[in-house]
Amino acid sequence: MNSISANLNIMIKASEKASKILIKDFGEIEKLQVSRKGPKDFVTNSDLKTEKIIIEELKKARPNYSILSEEEGIENNKDKNNTWVIDPIDGTLNYLHGVPHFAISIALKSHDQIIAGLIYDPIKDEMFYAEKNNGAYLNNQRIKVSKRNKIDDCLFVAGSKISFDKDPLIRISGCAALDMAYVAAGRYDGYFQKNLNLWDVAAGIIIVQEAGGILNEINLSSINDVKIIASNNSISNKFIEKLKNF
Repeated sequence: MNSISANLNIMIKASEKASKILIKDFGEIEKLQVSRKGPKDFVTNSDLKTEKIIIEELKKARPNYSILSEEEGIENNKDKNNTWVIDPIDGTLNYLHGVPHFAISIALKSHDQIIAGLIYDPIKDEMFYAEKNNGAYLNNQRIKVSKRNKIDDCLFVAGSKISFDKDPLIRISGCAALDMAYVAAGRYDGYFQKNLNLWDVAAGIIIVQEAGGILNEINLSSINDVKIIASNNSISNKFIEKLKNF
């Protein structure tokens, strides 16, 4: 295994422990789809339980670090320079409908920089992670963004439909964290979305960067209204030009 920091090791253990709840509850979703009440309340409870486990594990190891999470919001602790950024289920709507495309996302923000990030897909058992100046990995294998440089040959993913003059292939997957992880792994060539929350993309930012990708400038002090344009280096200028009205 490649050398990782103590903080990343804490994040990995927290995500693996929390994933057991997600996998167990996901097995119940199909049964609930046909019920009159539906699975919405059940999924909300899964979200809360998962977040609780992650926070407990992170606090156990780093009690002074601050926390920004989707459900609990901001918790300012003694160490305000280091903040865990947590999304317990990114792709909740997929999870709600029994679609196996969602992830746990945890990042560490230090002095307005993301220095470590982890995106874990518990159904496929794929863990994407990265640390500043240490590369990006998928299950301990180094990953890099794609090298495609012709926009018509590219596969892009978006949070919402947008019209290009001549559309390349565009998909909408419903999981921002995995979209960015897939850009880092070269599965997608680019990703774009606006009106995101920081916890949706914090881990993806460092993973794409460490995989050699290019991102637009992002204000990490902003929790909401985050805009992301991420792609490989070869296609970046053409991609941004296509998105000039985005």
